[in-house]
Amino acid sequence: MLTLRQLRYFEHLARERHFGRAAEACAVTQPALSMQIRELEAVLGGRLVNRTREGVRLTELGEDVLSRSASILAAVRDLEVRARMGRSELSGPIKLGVIPSIAPYLLPRLLPEIRERHPLVQLSLRESQTAVLVKELLAGALDAVVMSLPIYEPDVETETLFDDAFLLAAAVGSATAQRSIATADLLDDDELLLLEDGHCFRDQALTVCRTIDPRRLKSFGATSLSTLLQLVANGQGITLLPRLFVDSEAREDPRVKLLRFADPEPKRTLALAFRRTSPAKAAFRALAETIRSAHADRSPAVGPSAPAPTAL
Repeated sequence: MLTLRQLRYFEHLARERHFGRAAEACAVTQPALSMQIRELEAVLGGRLVNRTREGVRLTELGEDVLSRSASILAAVRDLEVRARMGRSELSGPIKLGVIPSIAPYLLPRLLPEIRERHPLVQLSLRESQTAVLVKELLAGALDAVVMSLPIYEPDVETETLFDDAFLLAAAVGSATAQRSIATADLLDDDELLLLEDGHCFRDQALTVCRTIDPRRLKSFGATSLSTLLQLVANGQGITLLPRLFVDSEAREDPRVKLLRFADPEPKRTLALAFRRTSPAKAAFRALAETIRSAHADRSPAVGPSAPAPTAL
């Protein structure tokens, strides 16, 4: 008989593409996980995975089973959440995904706020790129995701959190740093540094810089905003940084000047995403309000009246 345990183990194996890592994620031994996968294959009448030198590769049947099991596991997860939320508005285990350009700068403010407001919550965190987190959200592996809009998934609902303005970072002593405010034409004067492909913040920066010559875009394989800041500080070019990052990390580097853009400022909108079918929407809206409160209470003013950042 097919069991939910088998489907969950198979989901982890499909995600990790490695029996050892999947077993670790499931908190079982590798032989135990392998046995459950063999039993699932026996029930379904075909091989789900092939072992390769690189790890695990799904068969055609495996891909089909993974797709169909995602909706089953998501529905079960929603039932579990519904039963739990019947006891309290926001309590019990919550699996929250956060994208890398948000997690290090928001979570230190958010976690104490959650402990104070919702002491019964057991928060599990996962940091990854947007596409990965949305896929896991739809599959039921995550309950909610903090991310940047837009999202084009009809099965996902969002609760807007706050806007995060972009600033222009340039090396002190450069021609760009002599300006008091950033304008779009400054992006044409130097090489623009970006995160590597796959990061939504790269796509948002490209939207701001859509007229720039693609030959002058550089990523250096950078996977973090901190890396971009160090590249700018060492005279490799200019970059855009979100205010959320600046308020957390960029104010202490005297080698970098940050320029506010003239109105209308480029920005990204952050949101909490969850499944449209979730029975715990009220709880997720309470979580969204906690996130907004944590940001508002512990960050400098960002509105149009706030002074433009000066040399740091």
